Amino acid sequence: MAWINISIFSNNEYADQISDTLLEIGALSTSIQDKNLNQNNEEMIFGEPHDGPQQFWQHSQIDALFNESVDTSSILLALEKKFELSFDYAVHEVKDEDWVKKSQEQFNPIQINDQLWIIPSWHEVVNKEAINLILDPGLAFGTGSHPTTHLCLQWLIDNTLPTFTVLDYGCGSGILAIAAKKLNAKNVLGVDIDNQAVQASQDNAKKNSVIINVMHVSEPLEIQADLVVANILSSALSVLAPVLAGYCKMNGRIALSGILEHQEDQIKKIYQQWFSFETSLKKDGWVCIHGTKIK
Repeated sequence: MAWINISIFSNNEYADQISDTLLEIGALSTSIQDKNLNQNNEEMIFGEPHDGPQQFWQHSQIDALFNESVDTSSILLALEKKFELSFDYAVHEVKDEDWVKKSQEQFNPIQINDQLWIIPSWHEVVNKEAINLILDPGLAFGTGSHPTTHLCLQWLIDNTLPTFTVLDYGCGSGILAIAAKKLNAKNVLGVDIDNQAVQASQDNAKKNSVIINVMHVSEPLEIQADLVVANILSSALSVLAPVLAGYCKMNGRIALSGILEHQEDQIKKIYQQWFSFETSLKKDGWVCIHGTKIK
């Protein structure tokens, strides 16, 4: 079995409407990306769900997947008729493959430093002498490839002590919680709003032969942690400030990420009533702010 992928090239004004129209006329799925993805003129767009209307690239590529029996000319004609425009396009066949294997090929071992590696569960361990975090992201956020994950892992490496209790708020795949435990933290708790993330964290803990507690955010939580780490959206960090501050013990430490550089001062301003901040960690336009609880 095979499918037909039709790529339509448009500006940002029509990208979303074209995607909707393709679904209406029989596309099995659609996606929108920068036409210049991975090229020198790639356009970077950063944002969050609350930032307002969805932004699209000036030069957008709308990909639509159809059954192999599709009449490509009728699809293009329908678009031209609706928008009263002609669009550049490309068509190619998508052969049936082992999609699980294809997806796994996107993830390779990641070295955080000499001490810590992230190893996808289907890969061989690269350095058996290092701390190897075996990870299967499943349906949860947290593959280890994002800059904010790197920043938080580095912070945990520098701050985790064997006597510490660590809270990972918004644990996703469990990557930070499991790393803290492998760095010899005494007690580790992961919390998430997504049941699938809770399950993924529990499964990944088993893969790593570590014991961490994982719970849904709706469950009652009483904790005074030595370290609190939250790698989530800045909008959530803003709302959760008094909650996260309350979970951190006096003179305990906090690390907050999922923050773009232009959002750093805003988040610091909210949290500075409880914390004294140090120089932020930065990578590829992202920030991890960290400090000590003083009030």
